Amino acid sequence: MKSVKDYTITDKTTIKELVKHFGDAGGFSAKKVFQASKIYQKMQSDKDCFKILSHPACIVSTGLRGVIKNLIKTKQVDAIMTTCGTLDHDLARLWKDYYQGAFNMDDSELHQKGINRLGNILVPNECYGEVLEEKLQPIIKKLYTQKKVWNVHELIWAFGEAIKDEPHAKDTIIYWAWKNKIPIYLPGPLDGAWGAQLWNFWQMHRDFNLNLFEDDQDFFIRVTDAKTAGAVMLGGGISKHHVIWFNQFREGLDYAIQISTAVEYDGSLSGAQTREAISWGKVKKDATHVTVEGDVTVLLPLIII
Repeated sequence: MKSVKDYTITDKTTIKELVKHFGDAGGFSAKKVFQASKIYQKMQSDKDCFKILSHPACIVSTGLRGVIKNLIKTKQVDAIMTTCGTLDHDLARLWKDYYQGAFNMDDSELHQKGINRLGNILVPNECYGEVLEEKLQPIIKKLYTQKKVWNVHELIWAFGEAIKDEPHAKDTIIYWAWKNKIPIYLPGPLDGAWGAQLWNFWQMHRDFNLNLFEDDQDFFIRVTDAKTAGAVMLGGGISKHHVIWFNQFREGLDYAIQISTAVEYDGSLSGAQTREAISWGKVKKDATHVTVEGDVTVLLPLIII
């Protein structure tokens, strides 16, 4: 057995040193953060590894958007699996700011003022739905003249190209996804403001359509062609499930990191530990894997530093 070590920190302790200390400490979630960081390093050093990041949209409303953007910019991931709201927040924040608030604010008062609350992030109407309708419809109209039927990840690339001359384009996730040709997959592309704008356009252009089968086929080929595959799964839901579902066709992930605040006792996918996925063949029995319980906005930067 390995003994538990005490550690101390000073004003000169770096974040990398702190995470290493977590490994020596051997206790509770700190040890899991250390384990996740080691798995992440192994994924990055494995040149044959197809690296996937799955995440919900909500975190893109926070400063963590910059971390995700940089993972794509520096090619630390090969594919993104997420939800429609990721595009909502990424594009809305291209043109407008979101603001800091508090969890315990008066929601009735906020509603009267036209301010939406996402946890402790404040999203005024003019910074979300209004600006997205104004800016997205001209882009959709232009892309419609190029092609009538799109798979979603190529449509997202086309949006990334369409905004390339905007002053803050390089702060966005989709710009770098287009620039580096890293696919962003949306299994539920209509479940958000971006999808709603596509739906609105479709009302008068019924030959405009999305081909979701092509997206699944593209992801399937990339996954099954990979010699090894690894995933960093933030939260759960459709994003996590789409990742592990297609990896069962290659007998499971070789590396798996999950960060989640959900519990496993209710049987939810979001709370299911990575070890549960082994029973489904979605994570290999000899895979290097860990589930870290906690808030993604705190833990992800520690793990990937």
